[in-house]
Amino acid sequence: MSQTKYIFVTGGVTSSLGKGIITASIAKLLQARGFSTTTQKIDPYINVDPGTLNPYEHGECYVTEDGAETDLDLGHYERFSNVHTSQANNVTTGRIYQTVINKERHGDYLGKTVQVIPHITDEIKRSFRVLGETGDYDFVITEVGGTVGDIESLPYVEAIRQMRFELGNSCVVVHLTLVIYLAAAEELKTKPTQHSVKTMLEAGVQPDIIVCRSEKHLGENIRQKISLFCNVPISSVKESIDAESIYDVPLLMRDEKLDEEILKKTDMPLANFPDLTNWERFLKKLKNPKGTVDIGLIGKYVELKDAYKSILESFIHASAENEYEVKVKTIHSETITDDNAADLLGGLSGVLVAPGFGQRGIDGKISAIRWARENKVPFFGICLGMQCAVVEFGRNVLGFEDAHSTEFNPETPYPVIDLMEDQKKIDDKGGTMRLGAYPCRIEKSSKVYKIYGEEDIRERHRHRYEFNNKYTKDFQDAGMLPAGINPEENLVEMIEITDHPWFIGVQFHPEYKSTVARPHPLFVSFVEACIKHSKSSE
Repeated sequence: MSQTKYIFVTGGVTSSLGKGIITASIAKLLQARGFSTTTQKIDPYINVDPGTLNPYEHGECYVTEDGAETDLDLGHYERFSNVHTSQANNVTTGRIYQTVINKERHGDYLGKTVQVIPHITDEIKRSFRVLGETGDYDFVITEVGGTVGDIESLPYVEAIRQMRFELGNSCVVVHLTLVIYLAAAEELKTKPTQHSVKTMLEAGVQPDIIVCRSEKHLGENIRQKISLFCNVPISSVKESIDAESIYDVPLLMRDEKLDEEILKKTDMPLANFPDLTNWERFLKKLKNPKGTVDIGLIGKYVELKDAYKSILESFIHASAENEYEVKVKTIHSETITDDNAADLLGGLSGVLVAPGFGQRGIDGKISAIRWARENKVPFFGICLGMQCAVVEFGRNVLGFEDAHSTEFNPETPYPVIDLMEDQKKIDDKGGTMRLGAYPCRIEKSSKVYKIYGEEDIRERHRHRYEFNNKYTKDFQDAGMLPAGINPEENLVEMIEITDHPWFIGVQFHPEYKSTVARPHPLFVSFVEACIKHSKSSE
């Protein structure tokens, strides 16, 4: 294949238009035509990575195979394309400036005055190109976070201008904008789109394709108007109508021939109509469920749906696989006590206790787990959810009064969860946890072995605390089996209760590896167990 092509996805008018989904959809369509693609997210904030950001600030922190803490949009990229991303697929302004300053301190600029142009923009372009130069990709698709016109985005728009000048037809800009519908006038208005494109033009960048997000279909006259005022052929004005599901978007963009327009503008062959047979099969099963099942998601950020984005998407994948609609009921862990757990959770067919950090809501998570364990309701604990399950079992089954994690009670007489040894001397918080994929060996006699169907797996982690091996025999003798062990460090990665229909906790994050093409087996099995419990309760 010839030179790698670069696609930039920018946004205008307002944030949250769905640049990440359009980016993932472009990748999916090109992939379905037989091209190799990779996707990248550029975040204009000055944090080095999202790892230290509160979920209220930026939603979920997604973790890649190689241990990068990244933007949640990389989760969309992987779920759509089924291709792993890496450290190079997420770049922030903080990392760009940090790299440039480090080079200046090292003397790499030979005493020159370090400026935004060319030094910052050169580093931005290097981050654009690195994937194309180190990987065998036909297309590198880069989403630029934020909105064109933001002061934070200006260096990136300038870098895109330079890339277009340098690469010609090997570079395409897709601009996602909003066409507003005024209900009172019953009209679609294009003026915000025009101003958005004008802002791009003022920075020296002419969008090649304009994708118009709208709640109403664009008529031919609207497309012609946008074409005229925004300097693009009418074939380059694409509609992105509000969709029932994000998984509809690749099909909608296929119908709009977005991929065809990109291929034409990059001088690439149009052979091979995109094969989305499996994708369509997934959507058919998702939209035609045989029944519904209610599952509780217990966490402390439940009012913010992006905080548990990968978990919610994993439930969607498992829904289609089981051909049952999962209705997720989010319950704030701070509201749950031993006294009201039955009232709050009684109608559920399963309980998932979510990951997180910090003391807030811990007691409620423990109460929810106790209710699920004692009432034989399927339970799934992820990361902190597993740790809370260990604490609950220690207190209420083993009789270890005040058993706890040393994260929350350093003076606990029973530190059943403790700080990993290599974490005890670490002060910096950014990028210092146990991050990325690690091996896990599954006990062949366990339930999870039947779920995975293999003994050796690799799963992604993001944590500092672990099960305290000092108590392994106590737990095992009482019926909580260490079902998965890290073979290199002898860390307990998975627990299950042997006399419970489905009670599994995992120290890793299975939600990060669930995709449309490959739903995670733990989520599929958990939903299946919840369906079975629901039917038995009828």
